[in-house]
Amino acid sequence: MVTEPTSQRHPSAADEVMELLTRFGTAWRVELVILALPIALGIWLSVRLGPVAAGAITASVVLAVVVPPPSRRLLARILHRASVRRHLEVAFASVTGVLSDRPPIIGAVVRTTGGDRVQLGLRHGTSIEDLERAGAVIASSLGVRDVRAAVDPAHQNLVTLTIIRHDPFASTGLPCPLVKAKGFDAWEGVPVGVDEEGEIVRLLLPEHNVLLGGEPGSGKSTALSVLLGAFALDPGVCLWLFDGKLVELAPWSTCARRFVGPDIALAISVLEELRGEMDRRYSELLARKVKKVAPRDGLSLHVLVIDELALYVAGTDKSLAGRFAELLRDLVARGRAAGIIVVAATQKPSTDIVPSALRDLFGFRWALRCATREASDTVLGSGWASRGFSAADSAPSTRGVGLLLHEGGIPVRLRSFHLSDGDIRVIAERAQRLRHDESVATGESEP
Repeated sequence: MVTEPTSQRHPSAADEVMELLTRFGTAWRVELVILALPIALGIWLSVRLGPVAAGAITASVVLAVVVPPPSRRLLARILHRASVRRHLEVAFASVTGVLSDRPPIIGAVVRTTGGDRVQLGLRHGTSIEDLERAGAVIASSLGVRDVRAAVDPAHQNLVTLTIIRHDPFASTGLPCPLVKAKGFDAWEGVPVGVDEEGEIVRLLLPEHNVLLGGEPGSGKSTALSVLLGAFALDPGVCLWLFDGKLVELAPWSTCARRFVGPDIALAISVLEELRGEMDRRYSELLARKVKKVAPRDGLSLHVLVIDELALYVAGTDKSLAGRFAELLRDLVARGRAAGIIVVAATQKPSTDIVPSALRDLFGFRWALRCATREASDTVLGSGWASRGFSAADSAPSTRGVGLLLHEGGIPVRLRSFHLSDGDIRVIAERAQRLRHDESVATGESEP
C-alpha cells in the first residue's frame, strides 16, 4: 500500500497580511498606543460634545503634553526606549543560532552619554558567550559603534548590554569639577574622569597606591594633577612631592610639606624622613589599640606623589637608585594601614626600569596611551591586552584616554578630566588658602 503524503495547508494571503500586521503592531506597540490615546479621546469627546469641541479639547491635551519640557522629555524617553527595544529585537532575530531561537528578554533601558545601557534576561540554553560571539553582528544590525556585554556575578542569567553609539571621548578636554570645588575630603573618591557611558569615575585611594604609565604626551601629568589637586584641597592631607622634571609639580609646592626635584640624594633623605613618620604612626596606632588609620580619627593622610619615577629608580648611580627603590618599596608595602598613599608616574614601568618587587605592589594601575600592547600590559599587568584591554588602542588625538584598573578588578576605559595651567593655579591658590586658614585655626605651622 502506498501512503500519499499528507497535504500541508499553505498560508493564504489573508494569513500573511495578518502576520505582517501582528509583527508591525508588536514592534511598534508603544508608538501605536501613544498615537491611539488622543484619537480615542477625540472620538469619545466627539460623540458627547461634537467634533469642534472635541478637536479643540484634544488639541489642548496634546499641546499640554508636548509643550512643557518635563512631559516632553518624558515622552522622548519613552519613545527612545521603545525604539531601542524594537531595534534589539530585530538584531537578535538577525543573529544565526541560539539567540535567534531564544532571544534575551529585554528589560530596563537607560540612556547614557555615549549610547544606552540595557538589562537583559537570558533564556534557558543561552549564555553571555552567545552574546559576545554575536556582538559584531548585533552592533552592525543596530548601526552603532560597539556593544559590550557584562554578566551579573550573582545571577549568570542577568546581563548588562552597553550600546556605544559614538565615542564620548572624541570631544575636547573635559572640565574638572575640582576647579569650582571649595574643598575636598580625601577619604572620598577622587573624580578623575568619565567612562564610556559618560559616568564620572571616582578613585578611592586611602589604603591603596596607584601607578600611572603612558607614552610622552598621553596625559599622565594632567591625570596626576587631578589626583594631586583633590588631595591639596584637603588641609588634613600632608603632601610629599617628588618631581623629576622640577616644573610639573611646582605649582603645588606651596601646599607640600616637602618638595624635591631631580636631586636623588635629597630624595632619599626625604623618603627616610617619611619612613620615620610611618614608623611613628604605627607606634601611635599600637598605643590606640587600632590596626589602621580611619576617617575622623585625627590622624592625617600622607600622600607621596612622584612624577618621572624612572629618574629616581633607574638613575646612573645604581647604589642611590637601589636605595631609593628599597625605601619606596617599604613605604608602598607597609604604608597603607598607616595612612600613606603613594602615587607614582612614569612612561614605561618595565622591570629594567622599575624593579618588579616595587611595581607589583601597586594595586591600582592607570594606563594612558601606550605605543604597544606590550607596553600597556607593563602598566596594567600581564595578560590584559589579550583580553581586549589595551591602552595602545587609544587614538593619539584623544589625550587623557586610557584604562584604569581599580576597585572593580576590571580595567575601565575613561578619559581624565582636563586641567589647564590656569586651572591648576586656581586650585593650588585655593588649596594654599585652605591650608593657611586651617593652620591658623589649629595653631599649627604650615608646611
